Amino acid sequence: MTGRRRWGRFILTAGAVVLALTMIIPFLYMVSTSLMDELEVYSYPPPLLPSSPRWRNYSEALVALPFDRFFLVSAVSSLAVVAGALVTSATAGYAFARLRFPGRERVFLLYLATLMIPGIVLVLPRFLLVTSLGWVDRFAGLIVPELAQVWGIFLMRQYFLSIPRDLEEAARIDGASEWAVFRRIALPLAKPALATVALFVFVDQWKSFLWPLIVTRSMEMRPIEVGISRFAGIYYANWPYQMASAVVAILPVLLLFVFFQRYFVRGIQLTGIKG
Repeated sequence: MTGRRRWGRFILTAGAVVLALTMIIPFLYMVSTSLMDELEVYSYPPPLLPSSPRWRNYSEALVALPFDRFFLVSAVSSLAVVAGALVTSATAGYAFARLRFPGRERVFLLYLATLMIPGIVLVLPRFLLVTSLGWVDRFAGLIVPELAQVWGIFLMRQYFLSIPRDLEEAARIDGASEWAVFRRIALPLAKPALATVALFVFVDQWKSFLWPLIVTRSMEMRPIEVGISRFAGIYYANWPYQMASAVVAILPVLLLFVFFQRYFVRGIQLTGIKG
């Protein structure tokens, strides 16, 4: 049995290492490419490491396009969506977990059913709505359609259900209103879940590409992910510049993960529906 257990652990460890390398190697190659010469990328066979690292690729790439504006648009839209998603997720999650109203379970199941609809199917109706409201190429078009996150509502509901009712009932006996119970008792106890929702929403918005590409027109309203794609058209697929800007673009996400990785893990534990 001891030998079998050792072999089992070895196989699991080897599998975990292979999976980790599968995820890490593309990122490492992206960093390597960002330090190459423009022509070096197209040599055959493709080099794995730059012959002479070109650190100036980063400074040149960031001034080749208005990346300061790209970062500003991404930061404003992402933080606004995080704030809105926290409000909608917390209030709706608490309502589904604690309030009793006719059709509560059916409405909640209807919410969950929307997760089975491919996101690409909703792009056209969302765009038509945004166009009719005059929100194309505006912050409202980037922010408002993303304010309600169904998976966030589900996560908050599950977390509120795990909180004992004793404190809430004691507050109600003392005369606290439902809003006071929610704001003063339920929300402080749900801080870990709120942090998890905030982190996942921020990362999801920061790396969003398709919707910002559709709903924005001018360079001044392009977020960072869409701005990076402009290198392919303006500089004829200058891969070192594009990879350098991509490395800089993911730094905020990496820093968030380094400092708040326990919340990412907690989010995966609470729900596996967010990919």
